[in-house]
Amino acid sequence: MTTAQNVLGSPLRSCSESPMTGFFRDGCCNTGPGDSGVHVVCAVLTAEFLEFSRRTGNDLSTPRPEFGFPGLQPGDQWCLCVTRWKAALDAGCAPPVVLEATHLAALEFVSLKDLRQHGVAG
Repeated sequence: MTTAQNVLGSPLRSCSESPMTGFFRDGCCNTGPGDSGVHVVCAVLTAEFLEFSRRTGNDLSTPRPEFGFPGLQPGDQWCLCVTRWKAALDAGCAPPVVLEATHLAALEFVSLKDLRQHGVAG
């Protein structure tokens, strides 16, 4: 079994276990079959991004207990769909990114330069 790589070329680190994130709900921004949203960007959520996401059709703030979803708040780390992060970048409200926890597959959609410009320690 190969270890998933991050955008820096080293082993992928966990993004968040509280709240539990990732397409596979394993704490990591792994991707694979069935992940049509490509949830590979480990972001530190901001109020501005959460409002942008809500306005553009993906309310991440409201708890959805029927799906085991606690609702997210500023400061939470979460594996975002890479295209949602790119849309936020284009709108001027991209949240910070934990590069060590962002999957290498993100580079198929966004540049390392853009990710680095928003990079923070996780």
